Amino acid sequence: MNLLDQYRGMKREVYFLAFGRLVTGLGAMIWPMMTLILSRKMGVEAGRISWLLAAAMIVMAPAVYLGGKLADVTSKKYTIIVLDLISVICYALSAFLPMSWGVIFLLFIGSLCQNMEHPPYHALITDMTVTADRDRAFSLQYLCANLGLMLAPTISGILFVKHLNLAFLINSISIFSSVILIFFGVKDTVPLVETDEASVYQRGRDGENIFKVLQDNPVVILFIIVMSGYFAMYQMYTYLMPLDIAAIQGERGALIYGSVTSVNCLVVVAFTPVVNRLFGDKPETVRIVSGFMLLFGGFAMFVAFMRLVPVYYMSMVILTLGEVFTLTAESPYMSRRVPSTHRGRVNGAYTFIRTVITSVVTLVAGALYSAFGSLPAWISMLAITVGFIAVAVMMDRRDRKAYANLYER
Repeated sequence: MNLLDQYRGMKREVYFLAFGRLVTGLGAMIWPMMTLILSRKMGVEAGRISWLLAAAMIVMAPAVYLGGKLADVTSKKYTIIVLDLISVICYALSAFLPMSWGVIFLLFIGSLCQNMEHPPYHALITDMTVTADRDRAFSLQYLCANLGLMLAPTISGILFVKHLNLAFLINSISIFSSVILIFFGVKDTVPLVETDEASVYQRGRDGENIFKVLQDNPVVILFIIVMSGYFAMYQMYTYLMPLDIAAIQGERGALIYGSVTSVNCLVVVAFTPVVNRLFGDKPETVRIVSGFMLLFGGFAMFVAFMRLVPVYYMSMVILTLGEVFTLTAESPYMSRRVPSTHRGRVNGAYTFIRTVITSVVTLVAGALYSAFGSLPAWISMLAITVGFIAVAVMMDRRDRKAYANLYER
């Protein structure tokens, strides 16, 4: 049977949103380039760049929570459209202005709005799908987003030296295409009402604040901590790994690392349907623990054999498989345990905490790397990963007790 057959039979809006993610992914070529823009175009030194990026992520965190709040109290569809239009304007203006700190500010605002729309996207997909369809609906969104991201780094790399403004314009056009798709193809919706016992945890809780909801769902808080740890450790693939590859391989380092990152997107696109077909019926917590263990295995292989170029690709395949296991379980987990009235806010709070933890861990890793070198920094990060795996195992056990209806077959 065709692996893509599993994505058939869902509401039309799910496919429009997925295609919108693909188109937006094609234009996602600005924020990943920010380090190069700051260093090559603005002349900012490396140490200052790390602090600027960390500060930007911390500023983004409360803004993302605001995006979640808007999703719960206003139209999710039009929240996405308004945020996209602000991004379109910022990137379009940047395309016609000379490079300056004003343009950097516009790029930041555009990227900020793109991050703010993640909770409304998640809440909208959850609202329009029944519990049984969540895994494949979110898997399709993840797959399409990565299809777009496969081409974005290549396009941005080609345009960076002499035609960076064109990259800004392409980004603006891509996002505007997504706006048109969502405006005409997606209807605003209210959460579907399900009556089976497994859906009891999603029942609305009008009038209650997010703190009360989280207090009554301590395992969700544990999930937020675990997943924040996962993203913080995964960040080492874009931070410590390229530093080591560049230090060992010299002038070839950038080219090798670029090809390694392309393997990441290829593995995601190739294996997301496979993993969802074979393991989609497994509990989300089991898939998250498995993903964490694969992440540890991939990084451990890299650290042990980092002078061997083929190992870079092998370790990337392993840790990317872990990414697929983890991220295809992330959104379904939240959608089945969070009240329908608080989906946007809880996702916004999750993104806020995840961003802060990732920023702090990245700064710690950088300080360790600068003070003691590569190996102590990696050993520290791997030790922290083991700690988070232990917490994830504990989460799995508590989740089975707290949400017993979800484990009944």
